[in-house]
Amino acid sequence: MKKLALHWRILLGMLLGVVFALIMTNFDFGKDFIKDWIKPFGTIFINSLKLIAIPLILAALIKGVSDLKDISKLSRMGGRTIGIYIVTTVIAVTIGLVLVNIVNPGKQISETTRTELVDSYSTDTTKYKDEAAKQKESGPLQALVDLVPENIFAASTSNRNMLQVIFFSIFFGIGLIMIPEEQSTTVKKFFDGFNEVILKMVDLIMLAAPFGVFALLAALVVESPSLDLFQALAWYAVTVVCGLALMIAIYVTLVFVFTKKRPAFFLKGISPAQLLAFSTSSSAATLPVTMERVTEHMGVEEEVASFVLPIGATINMDGTSLYQAVAAVFIAQAFGMDLDFGTQLGIIATATLASIGSAAVPGAGMVMLVGVLGYAGIPEAGLALIFAVDRPLDMCRTVVNVTGDAAVSMLVAKSVGKLGEPHPKEWDDNYGKVK
Repeated sequence: MKKLALHWRILLGMLLGVVFALIMTNFDFGKDFIKDWIKPFGTIFINSLKLIAIPLILAALIKGVSDLKDISKLSRMGGRTIGIYIVTTVIAVTIGLVLVNIVNPGKQISETTRTELVDSYSTDTTKYKDEAAKQKESGPLQALVDLVPENIFAASTSNRNMLQVIFFSIFFGIGLIMIPEEQSTTVKKFFDGFNEVILKMVDLIMLAAPFGVFALLAALVVESPSLDLFQALAWYAVTVVCGLALMIAIYVTLVFVFTKKRPAFFLKGISPAQLLAFSTSSSAATLPVTMERVTEHMGVEEEVASFVLPIGATINMDGTSLYQAVAAVFIAQAFGMDLDFGTQLGIIATATLASIGSAAVPGAGMVMLVGVLGYAGIPEAGLALIFAVDRPLDMCRTVVNVTGDAAVSMLVAKSVGKLGEPHPKEWDDNYGKVK
């Protein structure tokens, strides 16, 4: 009997997690049981993915850069990667602004609901405002300063420092290119082997993916806010989801036009990573799986995927930028503010830059949204209006972020002649994937 494909097993785990949680909520002990005995397994699963994110970036980027053997190839690939990422981000913000101005979801919220939400989430609002204030106090070049770590070992202790790890990895890879080959061979062999070990760890972790997403979705259901709050914000959620769906359609179209790969090929190839992104709300946690799907199932050569995807996981936040644009205008509408065309153009620029600096972890976009609100003169207290539905929308926009990373990797690979045919490995029931 043929084994069920990974994406179907993950989807089944998500569905069973939701059903199990809905059944357990009918019992007095149900919510506590899930929080105490089910949710920890979801946390362990996410932690196991985050555990290998930094080592994966370190090994994959150093290997990818050093394999180029020519700095001109690196600059050409880097320019195209960042250029495409910026273009898709601007498109995402523009789509968000167009939709939110058409739907006008903020005008659907009553004064009573608005007051209730602000009161319920005022503590969380203060926390994000304080974090954003610290960032605002920094100088205009602080982001550039933060890019260069003073200690790579300290930078490697947190997934929030991914840009610093990427900087070191690229710098290290360039160093390997510039020294004589006989001197670099031993180091390159070490990182080649290190990279293979990390990829095998990804395979082993993915064996537990259906069980991990079961626990995550079950915990999400029992911890969700009341149905009344979801109904009050339904139009806002619909606007965001429609925008995110349009972005995925744009990715599929770009891939088809420039690589001639059919939409079904692209979506089938990336679907396990999409489902995992939906479950974890973290581009960083999903990165190992994204790299595996892109290289083995979508034909992108490893040297391209190793360069494009880690950078994408940190600076390509199209879903986040779209959400920030919709959220900013939505909050303004809820407070009865009319934003002029110039302010909304400014939101495009601000949201684009904010999304680039957004950490690839759950909820990071909320901190960056404070900066967007501040630019447009929108009260930061309005953040409380969207907390109720932010978690499920965070899951959706992470799917878009990951899909965008995969699409751009295919576009860049095609442009440099590094897009071939898929070469999936077969599954072994006991030990993961084998040649």
